Amino acid sequence: MSRVQLALRVSDLEGSIAFYSKLFGVEPAKRRPGYANFAIEEPPLKLVLLEGQSDQPTVMDHLGVEVFSGDEVQAATTRLTDAGLIALTENDTSCCYALQDKVWVRGPGNEPWEVYVVKGDAETLTKESDGECRCGETTEAAEPATALSDRAGCC
Repeated sequence: MSRVQLALRVSDLEGSIAFYSKLFGVEPAKRRPGYANFAIEEPPLKLVLLEGQSDQPTVMDHLGVEVFSGDEVQAATTRLTDAGLIALTENDTSCCYALQDKVWVRGPGNEPWEVYVVKGDAETLTKESDGECRCGETTEAAEPATALSDRAGCC
């Protein structure tokens, strides 16, 4: 079993938590500074809220599919690369206060997608030293629709 993930960068984290709690009828599964996630059973959804700039509208940060084993991440990696997609794998990465294995790909509109498994809790939002999530960022010289950088990795 798996569920789709939607990660939003929001300007009002507390207001967004209150809104999505009412919308889906559940409280966050995890809350940390600048971060909350909801593990919604119906519809099966992992909703991630990342605190953004206070003067900016909510934007999509990235999309994902949460799976429940490392074997499923490996199978997705094989399937995606066999289909000709450029994939970036990250194992034992600290992201969104969780230890994860994941694989990233980019959609045709440059939207970052991850397939990931949560292996445990982590003390930090991200492994990046400046604390910023950089989910599937492209490099400066790369083709934006397909390339992934070594700084992909959050949530």
